[in-house]
Amino acid sequence: MNDYNVVAYTSKYYDQWNSFVAQAKNATFLFHRDFIEYHQDRFEDASKMIFKGDKLVALFPANKNGDTIYSHQGLTYGGLLLKDQAVFTDVLNVFKELLAFFNKLGVNDLVLKMLPRIYNKLPSDTLDYFMFILNAQLVRSDITMVIENSHRLELTSSNRKRGLKKAKKQNLVVKEEEDLSAFWNQILVPNLRDRFNVKPVHTLQEITYLKSKFPKNIRQFNVYKNDEIVAGTTIFESEMVAHAQYISANNQKQELGSLDMIFHHLIEDVFASKKYFDFGICNENEGKQINQGLLSWKESFGARSISQNFYKIETSNYKNLNTILK
Repeated sequence: MNDYNVVAYTSKYYDQWNSFVAQAKNATFLFHRDFIEYHQDRFEDASKMIFKGDKLVALFPANKNGDTIYSHQGLTYGGLLLKDQAVFTDVLNVFKELLAFFNKLGVNDLVLKMLPRIYNKLPSDTLDYFMFILNAQLVRSDITMVIENSHRLELTSSNRKRGLKKAKKQNLVVKEEEDLSAFWNQILVPNLRDRFNVKPVHTLQEITYLKSKFPKNIRQFNVYKNDEIVAGTTIFESEMVAHAQYISANNQKQELGSLDMIFHHLIEDVFASKKYFDFGICNENEGKQINQGLLSWKESFGARSISQNFYKIETSNYKNLNTILK
């Protein structure tokens, strides 16, 4: 493994990092440095770049918290970022070198938040196999609700059909907006505060900044009745997936069918050619419970579940990877 070298990311690698992300088979815009660093004051960055000789062969977005490395707590998913040409032995050598590097630094545990496979441009489950070899502990598992557009289920839910009829009768209008403030201030923030006593993960200032950096990836769709906003959703769009990052409506959603209207428009029209439409998770209590109402609502659009797993790896177990090849 002596021809591999693990290097800590610094700003001098900004362009090289982002160029690699753009070409990786298992990366989205969330791994761009501008996205990772929008909340850099909250995390101690521990991102690594792995070189083979002079050639950059992998990235590992990460942060450090105490004596544990995470992949990355400020992102929805993570893992080892690779190019199309990476074969099994490349991934094996890179991940072994990475674990050995952390182990030598005195890091005992690495917590890996897996990238759901729907985001992969090519098959990329090698790390899943390594979790078995490394005796990794499964510490959390979420389900995310997904529509595969090439095999979209016919909408059979009577509630969804009735909601869409209501929306059409109410003359609701769906518009894509550049300004997120109406949705944040009038719908999302009050709704989350009143129903759950929580705030959005992103402040309006943060999401506005991120949209300015990624205008093609972060898209806002609102529903209006008589020019008054009644619902909306914020979409994070990557090459393979349109993901509903935020979904919210005012307390008239049952009467108006506003959410039925917006998701019918997005699934049937705006993102019909996207491979997957991702409604997001239904989990609570660190993955141990599922919000049944939310689950049923997402299933009623034809979404079905895939899993996202979180593993804890003892870095000293990197030696186990020496036993794989015969």
